[in-house]
Amino acid sequence: MIDMIKEYELYLRTEKKLGDKSIESYMFDLNNFITYFNGDVLNLNKKDIEEYLHHLRSGLSARSVNRHISSIKGFYKYLVEEGKINEDPSEETSVLKIEKSLPKYLTIDEVDKLLNFETKTAFDYRNKAMMEVMYASGLRVSELVSLDYNSIDLENSLIRVKGKGKKERIVPIGDIAVKALTVYMEEYRPFLVKKGRYDELFLNNHGKPISRQGFNFILENIKEATGIEKDLTPHVLRHSFATHLLEGGADLRSIQEMLGHENISTTNVYTHVVNEVLRENYDMYHPHAKEK
Repeated sequence: MIDMIKEYELYLRTEKKLGDKSIESYMFDLNNFITYFNGDVLNLNKKDIEEYLHHLRSGLSARSVNRHISSIKGFYKYLVEEGKINEDPSEETSVLKIEKSLPKYLTIDEVDKLLNFETKTAFDYRNKAMMEVMYASGLRVSELVSLDYNSIDLENSLIRVKGKGKKERIVPIGDIAVKALTVYMEEYRPFLVKKGRYDELFLNNHGKPISRQGFNFILENIKEATGIEKDLTPHVLRHSFATHLLEGGADLRSIQEMLGHENISTTNVYTHVVNEVLRENYDMYHPHAKEK
């Protein structure tokens, strides 16, 4: 069995071209699976597989169980192709259904409260520009911190963004974000530039590009200073951007383009958020919403 596992690991690396982390995950799952059955996994049946998955469900999330299922099914498919077994006991095994949680977002009043923080220093004005751009464009934090100085078109209120897979997209921004960027870029960024000049727009106190961790730290400090009680992450700002656009009547395809989503189904989750808000408002205000 040990030789068979090594052969499978080699197959994943050379034939499937998987990376080290993916292979490590597959091997971790398979070793647990093999250990559970004391090394005898060549003579299992469907019932055995179901027993093992029941064992996993007692301690793991549905998402984690599905990863184990994928690892097991991939292994058995390989064994069948190699002629080491005749039938795949995992063939009829289905992944678990995962309930998608709706994105968390801020209300418009909460966003106004968050963005209305005091600005005194160059760092405050940098933070103001970052926050306004995040809410105005729905960027991922990785996209925000990698923005180039020359990717900002203030005259036309546009920014050029390098997204996932190094794909570029053009995203519009509003007047408030343009104003915050103009003040930062013209009056305060020059004070942050040190000897080792960088092209990135947003710089830290050492004159180097802001990191993702650095932005998260800044965001947490602003949250505490402004008294926002909800959990707040860069993704919450991104969700707020999309939700508020959709609530205002924006086209879903346009939001998809601005967010840089490959598939419209990813963007479609925001319709569920808006529909939920509409339902709450209906139940609250329509006189015949609930029987008295």
